Amino acid sequence: MLVLALDTTTRQGSVALARDGGSLAIYAGDAAVTHGVRLPGDLVRLLDAHGLRIADVELFAVAAGPGSFTGMRIGIATMQGLALANGKPLVGISALDAIHEAVSSQRSVSSAPADLRPVREIAVWMDAQRGQVFSALYKDGALLEPALADKPADILARWAHRKIRTALFAGDGALFYQSVIRDADPEVGIIEPPPLAPSIAALGEAALRARGASTPDEIRPIYVRRSDAELVRDGKTVLPVGTAPE
Repeated sequence: MLVLALDTTTRQGSVALARDGGSLAIYAGDAAVTHGVRLPGDLVRLLDAHGLRIADVELFAVAAGPGSFTGMRIGIATMQGLALANGKPLVGISALDAIHEAVSSQRSVSSAPADLRPVREIAVWMDAQRGQVFSALYKDGALLEPALADKPADILARWAHRKIRTALFAGDGALFYQSVIRDADPEVGIIEPPPLAPSIAALGEAALRARGASTPDEIRPIYVRRSDAELVRDGKTVLPVGTAPE
């Protein structure tokens, strides 16, 4: 099965081609260029480089969030349009799950250095702006704490109260708040995951096998928290002068 996967939840983003569980190609985007400008060109160029067309794709997979509200809406809309136009299924994948999959796959290689060997608990943090992270906690490959948006110090305090000691943090949120993490545990591992599109492809193919096909219009963004625009509209927050809502 030929899978075309897209991640627009991060500023850089990525696209990937995979076939029958194996990665064929990956292209990491240019963070200086918006997703709206790069798409669908990045997808078409990746296919062209391998002598393929959009019509050859058997499954489309997209990161459905959380992340940049604008980015994930563009990504979902792009893949919905391609899937609908070609009569093919589309699967939406959590970006947090994709980070966990990417890190777990990286660490499962037997030749990996000792500091990249498997661990039981992995915390995934994505920068959510406004002093928060999108967070999810995994143990032995399963979701231990579902996705939420909160302040890093509050998350760590809650885990300490529950006596949860996380061995590894991954994601741009973990890198951004690494000083907060290391204040709580100086020995914890903090890593930046590789581009997410290959993991989205793998998780998308697995989801198709487990749940069957879904129609493109069934895909919904995974927001975790309400957008800034909604909060401003309802009087829940006031943005700094010069700041545009997400």
